[in-house]
Amino acid sequence: MQTVKDTANYVKDSVNEATSGASKEANKSVAKDSNASVGTRAEAAKDAIGDKMDETKNNASAEVNKEKAKN
Repeated sequence: MQTVKDTANYVKDSVNEATSGASKEANKSVAKDSNASVGTRAEAAKDAIGDKMDETKNNASAEVNKEKAKN
């Protein structure tokens, strides 16, 4: 039963990692857009940093759950 939970958590974390990565890239594009206002660019840069932190956290969690599911 625990293996099923660990596998489900691995999948969930992997999906969250991909979502955070896509959001990070979108925010990076806005931050680099010279047609956007300075405030919009700054907010997008801040959001991209947060997304990167989420992406890293989800990756680490996914790896832990992946290893737990193997055992």
